[in-house]
Amino acid sequence: MTGPLSTAQIREKYLQFFESKGHLRLPSYSTVAPDPTTLFTVAGMQPFKEQFMGAPAVFDGVANRRVTTAQKCLRIGDIENVGRTLRHCSLLEMLGNFSFGDYFKQESLTWAWEFLTSPEWLGLDRARLYVTIYEEDEEAFRIWTEVNGLPADHILRFGADENFWPADAPKEGPNGPCGPCSEIFYDRGPKYGNDTWAEYAETRESARFLEIWNNVFPQFDRQDPLPDGTPVLKDLPFKNIDTGMGLERIATVVQDVYDFYSNDVFAPIVARVAEMSGQPYEGPQSVSHRVVAEHIRSVSMVIADGSVPSNTGRGYVVRKILRRACRHAYLLGLREPSLFKLVPIVVDRMGDAYPELRENQAKVEATVRAEEESFLRTLEGGIQRLGRLLSGMERGATLSGNDAFVLYDTYGFPVDLTKEIAEEYGITVDEAGYAESLENAQNLARAGSKYGKSELFGGNMEALDGLSPTVFVGYDDLQADGEVVALVGAGERLKHLPAGSEATVVLSRTPFYAEGGGEVGDTGRLEWDGGAGVVRDTRKTPQGVFLHDVLVESGELREGVSVRAVVSGERLAIQRHHTATHLLQSALRAVLGSGVQQKGSLVAADRLRFDFSHGAALSADEIAAVEALVSRWVSANFAVTWQEMPIADAKAAGATALFGEKYGETVRVVRVGGSVEYAGQTVSSMELCGGAHVTRTGDIGAFVILSDENVAAGVRRVEALAGEQATAWVRERLNAAARAAALLNTSPDGLEARVTGLQTQLKAAEKETVTVRRQLAEAQMGGGAGGAAQTRELGGFRVAALKLSGIEGNELRGAADKLLDQSGADMVVLAGDKGLVVKATRDAVTRGAHAGQLIGKLAAAGGGRGGGRPDMAQAGVTDADAALGALDTAF
Repeated sequence: MTGPLSTAQIREKYLQFFESKGHLRLPSYSTVAPDPTTLFTVAGMQPFKEQFMGAPAVFDGVANRRVTTAQKCLRIGDIENVGRTLRHCSLLEMLGNFSFGDYFKQESLTWAWEFLTSPEWLGLDRARLYVTIYEEDEEAFRIWTEVNGLPADHILRFGADENFWPADAPKEGPNGPCGPCSEIFYDRGPKYGNDTWAEYAETRESARFLEIWNNVFPQFDRQDPLPDGTPVLKDLPFKNIDTGMGLERIATVVQDVYDFYSNDVFAPIVARVAEMSGQPYEGPQSVSHRVVAEHIRSVSMVIADGSVPSNTGRGYVVRKILRRACRHAYLLGLREPSLFKLVPIVVDRMGDAYPELRENQAKVEATVRAEEESFLRTLEGGIQRLGRLLSGMERGATLSGNDAFVLYDTYGFPVDLTKEIAEEYGITVDEAGYAESLENAQNLARAGSKYGKSELFGGNMEALDGLSPTVFVGYDDLQADGEVVALVGAGERLKHLPAGSEATVVLSRTPFYAEGGGEVGDTGRLEWDGGAGVVRDTRKTPQGVFLHDVLVESGELREGVSVRAVVSGERLAIQRHHTATHLLQSALRAVLGSGVQQKGSLVAADRLRFDFSHGAALSADEIAAVEALVSRWVSANFAVTWQEMPIADAKAAGATALFGEKYGETVRVVRVGGSVEYAGQTVSSMELCGGAHVTRTGDIGAFVILSDENVAAGVRRVEALAGEQATAWVRERLNAAARAAALLNTSPDGLEARVTGLQTQLKAAEKETVTVRRQLAEAQMGGGAGGAAQTRELGGFRVAALKLSGIEGNELRGAADKLLDQSGADMVVLAGDKGLVVKATRDAVTRGAHAGQLIGKLAAAGGGRGGGRPDMAQAGVTDADAALGALDTAF
């Protein structure tokens, strides 16, 4: 091998090394957290919390208390440092080896030393390795010095604040499993820094000594301290091992490059950013190159795992990371969507280890591009607003910090762009004032609104008594002027809302649709002289008073103030999905029969969900027929109209009602102005509905059904997409089919035939392989008569033992059956390369033979474990020869 190891090679070597130590290799778990305590997977051990607490270590039917993984982790607690330093990443690849009550400290530390220093593996210079240990951990000190031969002056002892997990657990808690840890460092040499190991003991910071691996030893159960404060640490019934080595860090060491962004994964992305932007990777602007490169890797991974940008929860984090990358791309002069062009480089560098990247590449690119386009529009709007502010100022003046903060907080316009543009006008920005405004807003946010959603939309509504119904104009207008009629929080009327607070706002007129009929409430913005706020949700009282959940971003909102209410662009997507829901119900009744009755629905910007009565799953032909009917309405581009009429007239005209909607004497009827034909019947759509709709069916665009599932006895649920969401979904599937076809050297049209042919070949090959392995086993057994086996008297039984190469699993068990039949032995012991099988005759079992007990002793000698019944048992081993060598002492 020439040149340093690549990141992919280091990853593979690590996993192979621990497989050679009897570990089960598992694929990386999703970045979506496996438990509800965090949004994302943040550590390699997180997917194994149950096993660390004593649950059986069984994975996809395979039992093994030793596991190794390369786990993708997302951490954004210090995201502002990403790109500004050379070592921070939001996405980390954590190499880990774990023991659930199996091996402990000595194996963990000696294997770490072997992997790092052995020429067969990484071959690092032993003289440049240093470690830290917990100050009271004499066992770790002995292992490092006496077993591994590390000089004592290469070891530093730290207290529980540095070398214990959780940090300071003996004194501070929490109660539960905890233990010391030992961190491994590598001296990168004087070209990276002039500090010494002794200085690290004081500063705990170094550019020269890089931490690469942490070995954690959860061996104690921390309990309540004694009355005098003395910590209580009791030994756990079984001890675990939890390790983590950052792949980005070890790659930097092995490749001897200056920082993470110079390794073989990041360097090509950074180079492409420089090429696209025309800005060299040097000087202060290099921060932007690094942010773009790191963040596109992060979002590619999490989007491939199913997360998508949104305004809440996990999606908010994805949007935050992606928009930070967009901002820095803009700083480099990229004014058109560009980040999505970097996704193929990420896939090229990481797709082999994480195949979900390749499978979802089209989806990742489409999602990134759409988010870029949206954010660039936000930036352009901010530029126009900033231009109006600056055009009225003289050169040499200072833009107030509060103005800069309002641009950021209200319009999402980054302050560094504000500074850059202001400089072109010869104007500076009051950065201290900006920081003060930001801190004030953060303090308000941390203090939190005392008006939770349950208080906003429930509880005591007496504060709304006497208010007139809100005038709703949102069917025709998505912007409207209105007056603040009331501010309500915690069941009380408020006179004003300061920046950072949240409450219910009642307007005299509103374009915001209130949640109802399955349609989600509108979101958007309120703007007034001196302030702005975000509308997070809209509902209404039975009396028709619209309740807007508003977070005040800047300024102060008071009763009587005139506001401009603007519905977000998501409404257009909601309208497409709502009208599509009406057509879907009519199509389902036409295809499945009049027994279809709506049982529930959800109409949102990203999808629609429709629950209906039906006793069986939809066939592929039925789904196709329903989609075709909806598409006919869309292609016809019929007008969608609505009018109010007495409910009796509406029912007489055949209008159907939406589930869960309450109707008065006068109702709103939504009608599609044309019919389509299906199986000789004319199908139309007319429903009682107070929701928002498109004006023509053609506005719906594409329509596709995603799924059909059972949700209750006699109730089915269909999920579907309309418009751009449907088009993107179809394109993603077509791209996936094209990629799969290319891998199989055929066209998408020939994919089914190709897969069928490969399945036939595979079955034939598997059958042939079984035959060959059976013949191989017989050949090694001496032609099938068991003549090659060694038979001897052990413990009063005739025992035949033999090792077979290239034979495992079913073939090994089959060979044991044949050997037992043909050898005349009471018991047979057959070893494969990694497996062991013991079988006993019925007579031997009657006389006290026990295959399960015997195999336990043999497997232990061979570095494995196993068990079974008295007549048959099997085990996995790492050293088959050692297992067979223990036969003489096992009886």
